[in-house]
Amino acid sequence: MHTLFCALGLNEYNRVSLCDNVKEKWDKLEVTHEGTSRVKESNISFLTLDYQLFKVKLEEGINEMFDHFTHIINSLKTLGKSYSNNEMVKKMLNSLTTS
Repeated sequence: MHTLFCALGLNEYNRVSLCDNVKEKWDKLEVTHEGTSRVKESNISFLTLDYQLFKVKLEEGINEMFDHFTHIINSLKTLGKSYSNNEMVKKMLNSLTTS
């Protein structure tokens, strides 16, 4: 339990300091950071839609486009949804505009 406390910031510590056991602390932290399972599923749906509709914007440079794409992919992976490298490469190439 001490290791868990050492890893927490002040706000997180205050949220869980009155919990009776480690399981209760962990559950509270999980809901705080990931949300409930319904919120998590909703976030996955929104991010999946962002992934599916991903296109390079005309004013966007390669670095910005890559950062935007990486943010979507990393957010999805954090929530437990991932794509294969082949899928991501196809998506990236298909999102490039011809001009």
